[in-house]
Amino acid sequence: MSLAVLVSGAGSILDAMVEANLPVDLVVADRPCPAISLAAGHDVEALVVRRQTFGDDFDQDAYSEHLASMIADRDIKLVAMAGFGTILGKSFYDRFGGRTLNTHPALLPAFPGWHAVRDALAAQVGTTGCTVHLATLEVDAGPILAQKAVRVHPDDDEASLHERIKVVERRLYVETLRAILNGELILPEPDGGHFLPKTEGVTP
Repeated sequence: MSLAVLVSGAGSILDAMVEANLPVDLVVADRPCPAISLAAGHDVEALVVRRQTFGDDFDQDAYSEHLASMIADRDIKLVAMAGFGTILGKSFYDRFGGRTLNTHPALLPAFPGWHAVRDALAAQVGTTGCTVHLATLEVDAGPILAQKAVRVHPDDDEASLHERIKVVERRLYVETLRAILNGELILPEPDGGHFLPKTEGVTP
């Protein structure tokens, strides 16, 4: 099964996927970023489908349709968002709904949104973690595929906690994608609601 990875930043998750020998056939970025060079270094086709604006005049539907068409033209079957900074619209999910995964640095449905680590610290929880889920039109609301808990240390700040979550997140994402590619995990329908898997033991 062919896999495309959507990126916007340094590409640490992408690097973990390639190093784990996942069949990454295409990398797409929404802006120039180090992940594109990383993909090229691994001999993976890399494209920049560049956003022309990050303001209110951004045409989400046109961008989403263009991105979906480029991926579909390469006969990609599975899409993994890996730090992708653009929220995609209905035209993308019309083609790749139920086949697009994302990861989030919290135990969804707790702490959705862009500031999950900061929000977890503000709530003074003892445990947070990461989630791999199906991406849907509603951000951070798709069916949950896997979760791993991470303990919050008393001296944690946002940077230290997020770094420990990232270590666990990379491993969990790779394991989940491999299970799908091997047929060990069947993806639920994107509108099928949450099913909550057993959360694995807490990482210190």
